[in-house]
Amino acid sequence: MKFLKIMAGVMLAVFMVASTAQAQIKVGVYLPLTGQNAFGGQLELDGVNLAHKENPKAIGQDVELVIMDNKSDKVESANAVKRLIERDKVVAIIGTYGSSLAMAGGEVAEASKIPAVGTSCTNPLVTQGKTYYFRACFIDPYQGAGAATYAVKNLEAKKAALLIDVSNDYAVGLGTFFKRSFTKLGGEIVTEMKYNSGDQDFTAQLTEIISKKPDVLFIPAYFAEGGIIMKQARELGAEFRIMGGDAMDNPETVSIAGKASEGFIHTSFPYDSNMPNMNPEARKFTDAWKAAYPNKEPNVNAALGYTTYVMITNAIERAGSADPAEITKALAETKDLSTPLGMLTLDSDHNPQMPVGIIEIKDGKRVYLGEVQPE
Repeated sequence: MKFLKIMAGVMLAVFMVASTAQAQIKVGVYLPLTGQNAFGGQLELDGVNLAHKENPKAIGQDVELVIMDNKSDKVESANAVKRLIERDKVVAIIGTYGSSLAMAGGEVAEASKIPAVGTSCTNPLVTQGKTYYFRACFIDPYQGAGAATYAVKNLEAKKAALLIDVSNDYAVGLGTFFKRSFTKLGGEIVTEMKYNSGDQDFTAQLTEIISKKPDVLFIPAYFAEGGIIMKQARELGAEFRIMGGDAMDNPETVSIAGKASEGFIHTSFPYDSNMPNMNPEARKFTDAWKAAYPNKEPNVNAALGYTTYVMITNAIERAGSADPAEITKALAETKDLSTPLGMLTLDSDHNPQMPVGIIEIKDGKRVYLGEVQPE
């Protein structure tokens, strides 16, 4: 009898452990926490963690975050997603910063039929033709058109030059879409120069660009090369305006470029901690962030990380299930979801519609100028 009681207790304990395990919903996170893109990746993770802290449950069950560093590398991204799915048995995935990284990880998620929501991966190929990949950010055709519209309408630019990292999917895509929209609006592309990630000397390309006398130079670069390009351009006597994309939204841009960053303009997502007319969700996020991270300024990457978690848990709640197929279906039906970036509705290609924010560097500080509607 004693033996039977012991066995009954053991079985009850096993049942309780199993029940507890089943009551957890595992959500994977793969972001660049080291390497070239670590600054943005870490801020996005902070945003994810903040949203998780505010809302740690979905359909009455604990949400467990399983976090992996994709090391700013395509192969590591694919491997991270594979481990999250096969080893950790996640039902949905958050990530990632960087279009190249998202496309690599996305192939694995798609093959495994596990839904994923990208943070700031803006290349259209991330979600194009995909059933299981979604995103919280606008796409490069829209962003490129926004930059071109601002250049023509606000800066009154008639001639533009481009300097593009041909080894980076994000840069190639964004540059192409800026070019297409700028010419459509009546502008002229006077030259298009190239470089590769990691290059440090841009004097040859910039000398050629200066000789063409553009009104604006568009650099769809990451901050490391972008800051150097600005500095070398001014050292060579360039007087044209310089514009970039959302990947330049980094304090290191000003640190690297120094005074050469003055007047630099870049596109961004429609969130800034000092933006006028902040919506209620943006205010709630900003206040929560400042309480949780008093020594860090919230930026749009943090807001995007926060939003991806909200998108996934909202989909789980609406689905009433943690089944990946049901989560996928609910994500595809996301409509009028209130987020720090505004009301979010996904289109048929799993991309949200939102205005393009414009940032200018003034006196060494980023200033949110407002939004532009791309033409």
